[in-house]
Amino acid sequence: MKRLLLSCLLLTSGLHAEVKLPAVFSDGMVLQQLQLTRIWGTADVGEEVKLTFGEQTHSLLTDSTGKWSITLNPMNANAVPVDLVVAGKNTITVKNVLVGEVWLCSGQSNMQWTVKQAGKAEAEIAAANHPQIRMFNVERTPSLTPQADCKGAWKEATSANVGDFSAVGYFFGRHLHQVLKVPVGLINTSWGGTRIEAWTSTAALEERPCASEMLTDWKDHASKWDAAKEQAAFEKRKADWQTLVKQIDTENAKLPAEKKKTKPQAPRPPDDPNTTPHRPSVLFNGMVAPLVSYGIKGAIWYQGESNQKRAFQYQELLPTLINDWRKQWVDGFSFYIVQLANYGNRLPVAKDAGVPDTWAELQEAQTLTAQTLDKCGIAIINDIGEQNDIHPKNKQEVGRRLALWALAKDYGKNGTEYCGPLHLSSVIQGGKVRVQFTHSGAGLKTRDGGEPKHFQIAGADKKWVWAKAKIEGSEVVVWNESVPQPVGVRYAWAAWPEGANLMNAEGLPASCFRTDDFIPSTIGVVSPFKENTPAPVKP
Repeated sequence: MKRLLLSCLLLTSGLHAEVKLPAVFSDGMVLQQLQLTRIWGTADVGEEVKLTFGEQTHSLLTDSTGKWSITLNPMNANAVPVDLVVAGKNTITVKNVLVGEVWLCSGQSNMQWTVKQAGKAEAEIAAANHPQIRMFNVERTPSLTPQADCKGAWKEATSANVGDFSAVGYFFGRHLHQVLKVPVGLINTSWGGTRIEAWTSTAALEERPCASEMLTDWKDHASKWDAAKEQAAFEKRKADWQTLVKQIDTENAKLPAEKKKTKPQAPRPPDDPNTTPHRPSVLFNGMVAPLVSYGIKGAIWYQGESNQKRAFQYQELLPTLINDWRKQWVDGFSFYIVQLANYGNRLPVAKDAGVPDTWAELQEAQTLTAQTLDKCGIAIINDIGEQNDIHPKNKQEVGRRLALWALAKDYGKNGTEYCGPLHLSSVIQGGKVRVQFTHSGAGLKTRDGGEPKHFQIAGADKKWVWAKAKIEGSEVVVWNESVPQPVGVRYAWAAWPEGANLMNAEGLPASCFRTDDFIPSTIGVVSPFKENTPAPVKP
């Protein structure tokens, strides 16, 4: 018995004494150039740890919890693989390490969307031969508490691997690599269908008044959760749904194609609040916290579809996430946002002006954030969406437009315009509204060569009508004879703005915008549990 106990103690002691590294420090990784680079891990308490990388060697003793952290001096880009060696009572050799540019890629399904799901997938995969572009895919894992490590592996952008890369991340990184001629590392931490609050730390959300009701609702929901009861209710909904579908199938068999009834979607299974990826902070805890302090140049963000019913709240939630991540990294890194693409939402195209649109309100929240926060930008893609698919296939252009921002703002490549026209200001003169823009580039134009389309105009009565518009120099003049005293103009204010065609000479589309200060339709909706409850809108 004593011998068995001694063996167990020795085994436990040996396991605890091993020098360990988080998964992100693994074979094939890319380290950020020209920055102090932090490498960290664990070992036995008081153990000496020595790290060697190229010509640099550093050593220290672990702290009272067995943690250690070593900072490498800034390094120039290096495409020649080098081993990183960490030695204590055991030795870890991280092989094939490059130095270059590192970017974090995050968001929901349009960031998660892979190269093999994107347009021209076969050709892109066949042509992928970029061993200096690497991606680390973080395994999708929610957590109720911040984690020190995650699961994942670095892969080179070859035909064997690239199909599983985030398409937006890959095409963004490929464009940087082609221009900068240095290695590029991409860390993909994304999850389809998720909301922004899941990616934000608890501490940051608790500081925001707009999140208090949401946090309270989630706390109440979790405390009242009864898995057996929820499962029983789901089985009842599922049985009712199956009965209804059979009934519709029977009726449709007797009807011509144009009169067949549409079958309802299947009910969703219960979503346990203790394991769901939608609960506030759980994806920050499980998929961002383990990466904090890894050296990066910046982040790209493609998310918002799941927050559109709370678009006004997003005006606060998106800056909160950005500031939170920058605080966590102790680094005001660049943050570039993909504005939601145009999307028909499988609904008839709005024929009337003035229809409230949560999609446009979410796009506005993204744009306001990019215009307000330092070192932020927005890639406008309202010309490449697909009417019946929320996942546009042209991820190549999404990646390129993000890269234009990074090349201009982070790498000094200022030779061309890097953003579509953004609303700057407006002036009312003689019954017409003159709209000014930033990022007009070499001049304003339209995609089809005709007059600008999808402009609306309203007076103080808030009755919107479609407007006429024309380009005059660096301005767009908007009017409608039926509105002699206009107070506001809107452009492309719809999820699917049919015919919207304003752009700059460089071919980058103008963002949707509004000049009015009317109350948006999503104001007051601040919790996912209340999204279908009409917001209290004052006249």
